[in-house]
Amino acid sequence: MKNIWLFCCFTSLIFSQNQYPKDYFRSPLDIPLQLSGNFGELRPNHFHSGFDFKTQQKEGFNIYAAADGYVSRIKIAVNGYGKAIYITHPNGFTTVYGHLQSGSGPVENRIKTEQYKAKSYEIDTYLPANDLVVKKGELIALSGNTGGSDGPHLHFEIRDTASEKVINPMYFGFDAFFPDTKRPMLSNLFVYPLGANSVVNQSQRPLAVSISQQTDGSYIAEKVSVNGKIGFGITAFDYDDVSWNGNGVFKVQTFKNGKLDFQYQFDTFSFDETRYVNALIDYGRYKKTGQRVQQLFAEKPYPLSIIQSGNQNGVIEVSSNITQNYKIEIADFSQNITRVFIPIEFSPMQVKVNEEPVTSKYWVKAEKESIFALENVTVTIPANAFLKDFKMDFEVKNGIAYLHDDVEPAFANLAITFEDSLATASERKKMFIGTIDGKKTYYNYTKSYKNSFTVYTKYLGTYKLFKDSMPPKIKSDKRIGGQWISQQKSLVFTVSDDLSGIKTWEGFLNGKWILLEYEPKTKKLFHHFDDGIVAEGKNDLKIVITDNVGNSTIFETQFFRSQKL
Repeated sequence: MKNIWLFCCFTSLIFSQNQYPKDYFRSPLDIPLQLSGNFGELRPNHFHSGFDFKTQQKEGFNIYAAADGYVSRIKIAVNGYGKAIYITHPNGFTTVYGHLQSGSGPVENRIKTEQYKAKSYEIDTYLPANDLVVKKGELIALSGNTGGSDGPHLHFEIRDTASEKVINPMYFGFDAFFPDTKRPMLSNLFVYPLGANSVVNQSQRPLAVSISQQTDGSYIAEKVSVNGKIGFGITAFDYDDVSWNGNGVFKVQTFKNGKLDFQYQFDTFSFDETRYVNALIDYGRYKKTGQRVQQLFAEKPYPLSIIQSGNQNGVIEVSSNITQNYKIEIADFSQNITRVFIPIEFSPMQVKVNEEPVTSKYWVKAEKESIFALENVTVTIPANAFLKDFKMDFEVKNGIAYLHDDVEPAFANLAITFEDSLATASERKKMFIGTIDGKKTYYNYTKSYKNSFTVYTKYLGTYKLFKDSMPPKIKSDKRIGGQWISQQKSLVFTVSDDLSGIKTWEGFLNGKWILLEYEPKTKKLFHHFDDGIVAEGKNDLKIVITDNVGNSTIFETQFFRSQKL
């Protein structure tokens, strides 16, 4: 591997911790703080990079600058953090405020100015120092639910300005808002046979291990009988005294015969490494069941800086009649600890449950490039896209490519290419490779050259070459054609596309470009009249919606409005 292996051999595993200012940042909200998500929490394809503050299931709460500084970046997108503001502070840190409903005062004015300058709802603008200065406690925005948010809340981060690494806000004194007297909760314990000949409790497949809670809050597991190599995994959550919902744990450590063996702790990390959450968890089990088991071992090293390990990377080899004692400690930031004691014994037992049979003839060798071709489909897998070798199912049937199940995590792009020599030149312009997931189809950005179509993706799964010739749909939520709408504060439309999805949208009032905000979750497109573009009396409106393969719909109408009421 070209990646530098960041696991460290050590005699004493102690994370070095920087000293962070405890009273520099204030709360960005003026309501009691509760967490719906904490730092490092396990999320799809990433670790959570900050705090999610609850906003009582409502939008529109005041958001305040956490400290003096200047707005250094404004990013508005239909996904990700939605409407987000970045404030750079003189002490070397940057705070981030995401999923906003809108900015406030000078910040909102600047957002609108930049959007109208770019003639785009989506912008990513960097501002120079001292251009848009804010003071600690100054109102900068209103909370919302924009972007990839599942409900109203404020996403809040603290980053090192120079490195852009995210840092756990608890280190900056936010732990004072979350009194915590509760130990983390252990839900499940799993044991994994590792290697072709390893056996655990007469099984070559991963097993759940029974645990019993003791009066002191610790757990004792049933005895694990082993021949070969094994590793353990857990599902665990943490509860503080005010948030009333489970969040991620702060630190996990394992001890083998009293010696620290493997640990990870959510202090800080970079965005470049966050996809390795799929290596930390049992990715296959997660994709099949939705359960995230945190694996306390690494069969093959991977570059995740939060982890430190001994020489065996958490793998336990049992090959003699010596009983081993194994302990897991799960801690929260307040140092409440849950302990699990696991007795391990050697046993040359017979296998009753064999490992799952794999019949596929396609071998993926992790350290080598692999190229597979069937009918009109070619799959190219670069070296080190996967962490381990595996047999891959690959079939093409009725124009659909079945490329294994999405149970092996990829960390580099695979190339999937379809050939189609029958489509005309005009038809090829409307074609794309889509992912099929159940009854849903998802668009993938597709590159085409002559008769070939290629998508680059980090997901195994089911793919098909689609042709989308249907334009998007748009409908006004209220009748406006020929109407006086002086009482309305905005124009609202419902937009949709049946296959490739909405890509761009543009609106014009009396020939002037207007800002249309798009919310994919509700399929709503709206324009606020307080932007000041609407004319007194008659107004001609034109909206152009385009999907991802270039099909367009033009909506035109005329309405009347008076601003003098």
